[in-house]
Amino acid sequence: MKKLKFIVSLSLVSSCLFAGNPVNDFVESTLLRNANVSLLVKDAATNQTLYEYRPNSCTTPASTMKLVTTATALELFGADYRFETRLCIAGTITKDSILDGNLIIQGGGDPTLGSEKLGERNFLPQWVTAIKAAGIRKINGRIIADESNFEDQVINPKWTWEDMGNYYAPGIHGISYLDNTFRTVFRSGKIGTTPEILRYEPEVPGLTLENHLKSTSISYDAAYYFGAPNSNFRTIYGQIPSEKAEFVVKGDIPKPALLLAQHLTIQLRENGIDVTEYPSVETLAGVEGTVFYKYYSPKLAEIITETNVKSNNHFAEYLLKLVGSQNASVATTANAISTIRSFWKKRELPVDQLFQYDGSGLSPCDAVSPAFYVDLLTYMRSKSKYSTDFYNSLPVSGGRGTLSTVLVNTRLQGKVHAKSGTIESVKSYAGYVELKNRTLVFAIMVNNPSGTTHEVVKKIEGFLLQITN
Repeated sequence: MKKLKFIVSLSLVSSCLFAGNPVNDFVESTLLRNANVSLLVKDAATNQTLYEYRPNSCTTPASTMKLVTTATALELFGADYRFETRLCIAGTITKDSILDGNLIIQGGGDPTLGSEKLGERNFLPQWVTAIKAAGIRKINGRIIADESNFEDQVINPKWTWEDMGNYYAPGIHGISYLDNTFRTVFRSGKIGTTPEILRYEPEVPGLTLENHLKSTSISYDAAYYFGAPNSNFRTIYGQIPSEKAEFVVKGDIPKPALLLAQHLTIQLRENGIDVTEYPSVETLAGVEGTVFYKYYSPKLAEIITETNVKSNNHFAEYLLKLVGSQNASVATTANAISTIRSFWKKRELPVDQLFQYDGSGLSPCDAVSPAFYVDLLTYMRSKSKYSTDFYNSLPVSGGRGTLSTVLVNTRLQGKVHAKSGTIESVKSYAGYVELKNRTLVFAIMVNNPSGTTHEVVKKIEGFLLQITN
């Protein structure tokens, strides 16, 4: 019997190597012939391999890396977990309702503070109400933003210079605020001229922007900020459309915790609570304050859905730091990656095929195999107590998120629940295909194709349609 099974298995594998097979048609196409391609498709119920090509080969995953980050965060902290930001008093409140001391914002790594993506955008009035309820009518001191919960290296060292300073790759500070994103509003003129800076939203005190933009005939945003972490100096290069009365380009807030402390100071003064000193950002590890108010984020399940559906890099990196806080007083990327590898190794996933350096997949150093992804997806479907939450966090073909334009008006519209990944010369997908009688688990990864991203997407669509025909 063992010999017979081997012969059948060998026959199945060999069939993938000859013309007419979907895998062969896919990888030997002119588009992908010289590319680094790996893929694996399995039956979710039986774990039978249906199609494969170099399934253990590790390739750059781009944003499919978010599957690893979100799945691990769910498993470790649960769907109902909420980030917690605390307001503390360091000092005493006199009988005249004067705080002799400082009011501390104790960071909890909440990526949704003031976010336009999720949660309460205008939350500061709630904090002012809480401060009044604590019996404070004046602060003889300052507002201190305490970022001691996170390591002080706010930019991943494996990210590229092109990404740093831009809204999609903001610094990961112990306190996030307004998605760590500001907007510069430009007025562009004739082709070849430098657009005029009209304003910043919000105003970032001390921000200096050296403008090297050009107005051109393009119709989209091709502008990039460049700047070091925690520096108020930014340069901007690239192009925006000409003859626009207003055109917005987003960048990262250099010091979001300080901006939050500044805004809270302003709100308090506008509500009759004087604050005598300027706000600051400090690391207060080991300094105890009296907690009088706790502010909670939306549930982790909601944050993970935003992360995967919209491919939110900012949220993904904060989820990585959440994992990095496991059994640690200070959240670090190194601890997060170690925790992830240990967690999935115990569940017998091939972690030797996982090379993770960040939470979002922005780093070109990241590498993952289809085999790891398929095992992860299979585990989350069949063994995780948070299976439904994870599944519901995924984009849907022809429906929502980054798959909204994929497989539209085909029989697989609404049938593919998967995460996509896209950076320069990379396109990948990993997820589930829901068929009438069974579910497929798949990962398809393409690096360095001989064509455009659009052409690769169409090729992958064709492959999925062919194998489900």
